[in-house]
Amino acid sequence: MTTTVEYIFSKLTLAHLDEAVKIIEEAKQQMLRERKRQWSEAYPTSEHIEADIRGGCAYGLFREGRLVAYGAVMFDGEPAYAALQGHWLTEQPYVVLHRLAVVGSERGRHIGMRFVQEVEALSRSKGVCSFKADTNYDNERMQRLFEKQGFVYCGEISYPQGQRMAYEKVLG
Repeated sequence: MTTTVEYIFSKLTLAHLDEAVKIIEEAKQQMLRERKRQWSEAYPTSEHIEADIRGGCAYGLFREGRLVAYGAVMFDGEPAYAALQGHWLTEQPYVVLHRLAVVGSERGRHIGMRFVQEVEALSRSKGVCSFKADTNYDNERMQRLFEKQGFVYCGEISYPQGQRMAYEKVLG
C-alpha cells in the first residue's frame, strides 16, 4: 500500500518564526561543521528571518502540518544581481530565492527540490518567467539542486561575504 504525503507551500507568519529560526540555525551549524562558507555565525539570524516574515517574503514547506523547509522568496529583485560578472539569460522581472534550508530529519527526501518547484509555480502564477538564485562555491548541495532543476550557471556576483555562483532558470 502506498501512502501519499501531502506538502503545503505557504507564506509564513510571525507564529512560524521560532520554527523557521530553528531550521536556519540547524542548517547553519551543519555548514559550519562542514567548513562551508555559505553562512556564518552572524548570518542569517533570527532578525533576518523576522524581517523576511514582516516583508512578506518568508515561505515554508509543511509536511503533515510541520514546517520542514524555509526560504525567502523575493519578487522585488536583488541589488547584487545588477553587477553580475557574466551574463543573465534574460533581463525580465524575476523571482529570487535566498536562505533555503531544510530540517535535518527531512534531508535526502528531495524537500529542497520540492521547495524550488513550488517557487516556480508561484512565479508562473504571478506572470514571472525568470528564476534567479546564487550559492557559495563550496555549497555543492545547492549547486546540484540548481543543475538538476534546469538552472544555468550565469557568472559570479559579489557580496560583502565573498563571491557567489549565480544561476538562472527561464520558466516556461
